[in-house]
Amino acid sequence: MISYLKGIVAGIQNVGTNRVLLTLEVNGMGYDLQIPQRLAKQLPTTGDLVQIFTHYQVREEIPLLYGFSSPAERDLFRHLLSVSGVGAASAIALLDTLELPDLVQAIIAANTQILIQAPGVGKKIAERICLELKAKLIEWRKSAGFFVATEGPAPGILEEVQMTLFALGYTAHEVTHALHFVSQEIGLPKDAYVEDWIKQAIAHLSSSEQVSP
Repeated sequence: MISYLKGIVAGIQNVGTNRVLLTLEVNGMGYDLQIPQRLAKQLPTTGDLVQIFTHYQVREEIPLLYGFSSPAERDLFRHLLSVSGVGAASAIALLDTLELPDLVQAIIAANTQILIQAPGVGKKIAERICLELKAKLIEWRKSAGFFVATEGPAPGILEEVQMTLFALGYTAHEVTHALHFVSQEIGLPKDAYVEDWIKQAIAHLSSSEQVSP
């Protein structure tokens, strides 16, 4: 079992639509690892030393290595793979769509509407992920060293708010953080009107766009 690799970034390339390949040089040997796009954006330039946590898999007799930024991200990837119908591509897509705590929260809260924003993840798969992993992740998040917040609109309001914001072109990452901001910083009640949640979320998202470089 290869737990992690520490080596020099030799190259990063996009392979296909949603695949990113990292070539890591370790003691004179080059290892190819499939990694999330989020990790690719965080990596230093070619020639720098990095530590990548790995998952080894053999598919159709072909050995594959997947790389992650932390043991927690790698472990959540493994949890996702344990769900019937979820392959490596879908698991990585979920990790790319939401930050780790947000993804765990979405699964525990059975928020399928936000999970299906990940490429290749349909409603049935999202429902299966929530059903099979909810109890496991409630326990796992404690050992992983982070908690899952419960702020945001009440369940009956959440789906409608999310669907409206997605229809306006906002990403799952943007929507999740906007709703968290409206709940925590503005203090909008969970059972406030749908229109109020949407209005406040759009106002926050619009202000964020204006200050972005």
